[in-house]
Amino acid sequence: MPNTTRRNFLANAAAGAAASTLFSTASSAAVGANERVRVGVIGAGNQGKRHHLSLSTLPDVKIAYVCDVDEERVKQGVARTGAKGVGDLRRVLDDPTVDAVTIATPDHWHVPAALLALNAGKHVYVEKPACYNFREGQMLRAAVEKSGKVFQHGTQARSCAGVQQAIDLLRDGIIGDVLIAKCWNWQRRDNIGRQQPSDPPAGVDYDTWVGPAEMIPFQANRFHYDWHWWYNFGSGGMGNDGVHEVDYALWGLGVDTLPSTVSAVGGIYHFDDDREWPDTMQVSLEFPGDPNRMFIYEQRLWSTSYPYNVDAGAEFYGTKGKVFLSKRGKFEVHDDSKTRVDVKLDSTVKSEVADNQRNWVDCIKSGSTPNASIDKALLTTTAIHLGNISTLLGRTIRFDPTTETIAGDDEATAMLSRKYREGGHWSVPEMA
Repeated sequence: MPNTTRRNFLANAAAGAAASTLFSTASSAAVGANERVRVGVIGAGNQGKRHHLSLSTLPDVKIAYVCDVDEERVKQGVARTGAKGVGDLRRVLDDPTVDAVTIATPDHWHVPAALLALNAGKHVYVEKPACYNFREGQMLRAAVEKSGKVFQHGTQARSCAGVQQAIDLLRDGIIGDVLIAKCWNWQRRDNIGRQQPSDPPAGVDYDTWVGPAEMIPFQANRFHYDWHWWYNFGSGGMGNDGVHEVDYALWGLGVDTLPSTVSAVGGIYHFDDDREWPDTMQVSLEFPGDPNRMFIYEQRLWSTSYPYNVDAGAEFYGTKGKVFLSKRGKFEVHDDSKTRVDVKLDSTVKSEVADNQRNWVDCIKSGSTPNASIDKALLTTTAIHLGNISTLLGRTIRFDPTTETIAGDDEATAMLSRKYREGGHWSVPEMA
């Protein structure tokens, strides 16, 4: 990636101490086993619409609010759900009859919105990636633990019965000891073009959309969905679709600590447009243990030459063979002689948002730990953020999983956090 582009990212990063949030005593009433859970959906765009549809399939859930800064999206969400429409998420959080919220905003809003919701006594479902950067992930973990509320991460493969069974087979030694997991996100993304700043569309509260991030002028190709490719708002391809494969690849690898070494290369190899995040990445992470284990992520956002003819999947390499798994509904087992082994799963490996939200609602009622808990979310998102840092810097990162710090690299350490809006904003996380 050109140095000028990387410097734009570094301008957003600032070294910061670990942070925590201050909690009020606000709390919604406990939800009984037979009661409907009243949910506010924050964000009514691409993924927010999916939340409207998936939550509507759960008979013990009532969508109470649809919230978005775009009046047109609110109108569409209200028509879709029959819920009350608002433009300010604080109106949702102020309502004591709301038990829980789902957050389907741009990445830079995930943790600020989640912290406000937990502080208001709401259970929280946060879309992937759980945090915009590592420090915010630490804040979120501390907030969830302190609140006692149920947190679920939007990595829905965790609640897919077929994927669960496949992971169980890996644990049971179907290919021996799993030492390496490799996953990929290959697809042909659209060119976002080159544009200039302009006025926001009518009916859009752009100031609130930017929220805690650094204020930059509205520009059409860094707004709806295209914000994914900009440092100020998104986490790139690895934090977008790639996060799903990262999640179940790490799950199958069987690691339960953060990585110790991250080495990556990549950049913008294909697109000639305004995007900042790389379209091409090769990321390797090593996890300490006995033995050590390796994770590999491959990203090509310009290619349809898919392995196994799927744009997304994972391979697990063990001492006695190989397993291939894809959320596109594919599963294969090969022994150490490369012979396909006939293994059938009882359920499909196609994951659905509704399954993950079903588990979340069940845990709200029972008090159980959900499938995509905060600890699992932080394991996955840390891999993403460290992979992004190593790619942008073009060098290996040494990370201490115990102290959760990067040793001897101030530039990389600064990129664990971010610079928030000058002059402040009501959504900026409170720093300790």
